[in-house]
Amino acid sequence: MSVTPMKSEIDIAVTARAKVIPILQTAQASALDLAGQCKQAHWNVKGLDFIALHQFFDTLHGAVSVMVDDLAERLVTLGGMAEGRLKEATALSQLPPYTAKTDGEDHLKALTVAFAAFAKQTRAAIDAVDEIGDAATADLLTQITRELDKHLWMIESHLK
Repeated sequence: MSVTPMKSEIDIAVTARAKVIPILQTAQASALDLAGQCKQAHWNVKGLDFIALHQFFDTLHGAVSVMVDDLAERLVTLGGMAEGRLKEATALSQLPPYTAKTDGEDHLKALTVAFAAFAKQTRAAIDAVDEIGDAATADLLTQITRELDKHLWMIESHLK
């Protein structure tokens, strides 16, 4: 994906920003997809643990929505274009499709897979932007990875 960043006085070379922007676009798309998966679980969960999981999935959605916003703002800061339209973003997402229907445990398992996949993608992005020399973006991605790991632990703690 070839990118020409918008003009900026930011002290990161245009060539470096042109390499970081597609990485951020993919991460932001995956984060937007993950937020949607959390809402899918929130809206459709059924079972004995309904209220606890319904609220938990909404909390996860809120946390991931912050990640989406942080990634989009960094992307625009570097001169890129953030994609907020679901159709376009999900086409870029690297997450597996969401398959859970209504059972709480199935939703937990599906979100475990999704959070783990996004964390793995984000770790790879950290290495890539670090090699490019963008420490601030690497720091943002590191912060996001810590949050993903924490939420993955919480999701997995619900499973038997």
